[in-house]
Amino acid sequence: MATLRMTTPRLDPHLRRKAIVRGDPGYDEARALYNAMLDRKPEWIVACESSDDIAAGIAFARDNDLLLAIRGGGHNGAGLGSCDGGLVLDLSPMKRISYDAGTGLVSVQAGCSQGEVDRALAEHGRAVPAGIVSSTGITGLTLGGGHGHLTREYGLTIDNLVSTDMVLADGSCVTASADEHPDLFWAIRGGGGNFGVVTQFTYRTWPVDQVVAGPIFFDVAHTEEVMRWYRDFIPTAPRKLSIAFGLKRMPAADPFPRELWNRPVCALICCYNGSEEDAAEAMREVRENLPEPLLDAMAPVPFADWQAAFDGLLPKGLQWYWKGDYVDELTDEAIAEHVAHGGNTPSNLSLMHLYPIDGAVHDVAPEDTAWGARRARWSMVIAGIDPDPAKAAELREWASDYWQAVHRHNPHGGAYVNFMQADEGQDRVRAAYGDNYDRLVEVKRRYDPENLFRVNQNIRP
Repeated sequence: MATLRMTTPRLDPHLRRKAIVRGDPGYDEARALYNAMLDRKPEWIVACESSDDIAAGIAFARDNDLLLAIRGGGHNGAGLGSCDGGLVLDLSPMKRISYDAGTGLVSVQAGCSQGEVDRALAEHGRAVPAGIVSSTGITGLTLGGGHGHLTREYGLTIDNLVSTDMVLADGSCVTASADEHPDLFWAIRGGGGNFGVVTQFTYRTWPVDQVVAGPIFFDVAHTEEVMRWYRDFIPTAPRKLSIAFGLKRMPAADPFPRELWNRPVCALICCYNGSEEDAAEAMREVRENLPEPLLDAMAPVPFADWQAAFDGLLPKGLQWYWKGDYVDELTDEAIAEHVAHGGNTPSNLSLMHLYPIDGAVHDVAPEDTAWGARRARWSMVIAGIDPDPAKAAELREWASDYWQAVHRHNPHGGAYVNFMQADEGQDRVRAAYGDNYDRLVEVKRRYDPENLFRVNQNIRP
């Protein structure tokens, strides 16, 4: 009887010149993920420099029925910028940023990090609302929605997106905007990488130069008091003021005072886009109504520097396990669970953060973009983080137990897709999009009926 031999398909010479293939020198370094708790072994990693490269890679994956993963900044905590046995299209060589002072628009290629965009726009005293860690890739951040320090004032990253250039599953190149392929433009604003490969974004920018920003740390014993105050204060706060709430330990690194290193704390992570005088007035209630802090580090700082302030604590290669939820109401019962779990982190870097998603976010109707949480007030993440692989099980257990305890107080069950693990199931994906999910399915059927783009929080056609 003849024996069938399974052969590995060969890249065409053009792509092979741009590729790292399993077994090549540098393969293990090239395939390494931001989250070292995960391990992926793609067959090919192709460094793309153009839409033509991307289209060729898509055709190769489609014709050979391969898993296809898209890597922008390589920051995806769920490891969805890579895959086992398939093809990774690495967009990191695509770094062009072009700012138009006449229109205030900036065009950004898909391989850029958030920090690269921040620094390029800082020269002009402008910014795009984005996340809070500058090493984050701008592509994954944007396609998931994008929230951070400027969200309350200027909305989500997708609320400032004007157009995208994309390569679709059939290899065609299109522009998606309010006027061209508007259904596709609707879907990519929050729908993740389900519909094609974005090569370039065009965003509105806003005047942001120096901000008054920094963390305020309180002893963990004050968590309940500070959390209840925070819950009531944020809806009344001026939109120029963003305050995220955190439960963590004092970072064991300079410039934090050594005598406070590793101490359990609750934190207000503050950013005011305005003058020192106005910031002092906006923060007056904080300083008059809360206990004496262990450390108040708010100070004037260039916005791009503030965006990068915590990058050194979170380099590539740490162990991560995270879970998220949108939070509509921060009840006393939920606060009690946060007190019970959040003050007992398993490592110095582990944390719980609540990011406010009110203000300008609520000015946009829930059906206007795919992003499904316009009525929520916070986006929560619980993250077990440590450099030691031996602590992986402990990190997972802590984050999972904590999430289970607070999740039952969240009536809708959805989460920010960028804060989800890869294996949370289709019910969680549906919950993330709520009433928008069925429309997303219809757009998926039109633009990717064979579900080529499925290494993501998947919208199934």
